[in-house]
Amino acid sequence: MVFGWSKKKEEKKSEEIPSQKQIRLSDVSEIIRQILELRTLQILSDIKSIRDSTEPLIKELIMIGNTLEKDNLQVDEIDKHLRIIVVRGKQQVIDMIKKDAMHLPNIASYDDAENTSAILNQMLKKIGDVLGRQTRVIHIFAKKYAEKLKEILLQMNSNHVKIQQLLKNHDDSKLTSAEILESIKEIHGVENNLVKKEQRINEIRSYVDSLDKKIISIEDLIKKIETSDEYEKFLDLKQILDEFTIKKNQIKHEIDSQFTKISRPLSRYEYASSMDKEQKHLLSQLIKDPFDVLLSKNRDSIILILENVRKGISSGSISVKDQEKSFSQITETEEALDGFIKQVNDFVDKKQNIENQMGILEPDELSDLTRDLKNALSNKKDSELKIKTFQVEINEDHSSIKKLISDVEVKLRTFSNTVYAITY
Repeated sequence: MVFGWSKKKEEKKSEEIPSQKQIRLSDVSEIIRQILELRTLQILSDIKSIRDSTEPLIKELIMIGNTLEKDNLQVDEIDKHLRIIVVRGKQQVIDMIKKDAMHLPNIASYDDAENTSAILNQMLKKIGDVLGRQTRVIHIFAKKYAEKLKEILLQMNSNHVKIQQLLKNHDDSKLTSAEILESIKEIHGVENNLVKKEQRINEIRSYVDSLDKKIISIEDLIKKIETSDEYEKFLDLKQILDEFTIKKNQIKHEIDSQFTKISRPLSRYEYASSMDKEQKHLLSQLIKDPFDVLLSKNRDSIILILENVRKGISSGSISVKDQEKSFSQITETEEALDGFIKQVNDFVDKKQNIENQMGILEPDELSDLTRDLKNALSNKKDSELKIKTFQVEINEDHSSIKKLISDVEVKLRTFSNTVYAITY
């Protein structure tokens, strides 16, 4: 136990009504600095005052130690064994006072204040421990010193508690001020981001304006091309070419219908005979899509394939249900072959002629302009999306700044006991 003293209950302070003041955000840092400086000076002054009131107590404690050292406490009249205990206890108290009851340093800085608190704390702990162990000796055999020691140590402990509270208040103030300054730094960071984002929006808007001009220019050029006589002729030829596709389908259907009649023997001939690579490819096309190979240069090879199929049927190497019908369909195909080839050649020639005319009339720059227009419209859409994204972020940043300012106002009230309304 500590030598009979305890902490006093803190008195409840009457709550002050904070005053209200309007300031700019840029004023906050200076207000913090000034208040913290004044509080530090006030705390140092208060601790110095407490230190000065503690020094006489330490001197008095030393005097008690000196007096106690000279006092034999009338131990000659008590039991020998008890006398040894009393003398030893008395000496421990005297040694402790000589060693640990030291003068406190002068208060010139905050470090001095912290050092004073540490010294006083250590002093009270050591004195309290020794007096606690020797409490019976002091109270029974040195009763005239006991009350005075208790009184001195109670006051010293009370003073130490006050110093600790002042230091804690100062640390709390420093912590709050650091939090406020960090919030201001964060606000400035958000502000810088806002400036960059708004600048980026302006840059993108300028880019979109340039795209709008480019789009109008390209559309005008395309319109000029599309309203020209050459382009109208080009479209007419394109329509004719589209109609030719229908014609091709008609010819193709007629050819496919004829070759379908002999598709079975043709397929069996493909597997039953040995041909060179070119003939094999030609036969495969006749089975799959004869239109593309019905050309004048392939006529003799096609006739040869058809005759070989006829021979295969005759020899039995190619089996069919009805030989006569198959012979008739092969003959029919051979007789129609020249007509088919002529239709295909005429189609290819006319198609090529139309495409050649279109190649002459087609404006070379139209495809480039169309591509450029597509890219410009795509870039404009992407840019407008970026602007919307930045605007959402800017709104969030403004909300963040408002919240940070509100936090600063709350902490400023705690820090200064003044209600600050920050204009921004």
